Amino acid sequence: MELKELKAHLEAVLFAYAEPATAARLADILDVEEELVERLLLNLRDDCEEDERGIQLIRLESGWQFTTKPRSGELVKTALDHRRNTPLTPAALEVLAIIAYNQPVSRSFIEQVRGVDSSSTVASLAEKGLIAEAGRLDLPGRPIAFRTTDAFLRAFGIAALSELPALHAEAPEDESGLYQHPEEAPAEAEEGEVTHAVLGGVFIEGSGGAAVLAGMDE
Repeated sequence: MELKELKAHLEAVLFAYAEPATAARLADILDVEEELVERLLLNLRDDCEEDERGIQLIRLESGWQFTTKPRSGELVKTALDHRRNTPLTPAALEVLAIIAYNQPVSRSFIEQVRGVDSSSTVASLAEKGLIAEAGRLDLPGRPIAFRTTDAFLRAFGIAALSELPALHAEAPEDESGLYQHPEEAPAEAEEGEVTHAVLGGVFIEGSGGAAVLAGMDE
């Protein structure tokens, strides 16, 4: 199979897969060596960086995936059905910030930081796929822990949690909330610049611009 044809197949598979796919997984699907797939992925990413392209190929912690470019976010948002554009509330953004900077955390920790019941907000974010269960914490009662997902990374235009904006001021280690067991103390999260993004039916504000996943189901 010629490289040009193989790259076309790779592009089609990535688009249809609709979830992050590792080079190893793609190599298995295409029945070629992983090293070759890595080269083709980088080449395909370069192709998408051309100004006339409306999509981009990004590398996440869990693999490669197509998304729309941030500059097209508003147009894509307009094109989507109103039913799919469910806005995130300020409360939801607060909860996302708490989880992102302190994960894994339990619901009781989130409520301790916010000072209000957050069960419905946590459930809504989990339903939208922006957070997910991350096992149970080694604390009394073995509470369920929550973490952010790849959908969160894509929505906020980052490839890894290490790219999150730094907090404006860091408290001493015993007061920052960034504990090995985050139930031990509350944490503070700073607000950052936001832009619009549409992700799998969710109209969301984030720092990285708009991102809509190619082929994502409603």
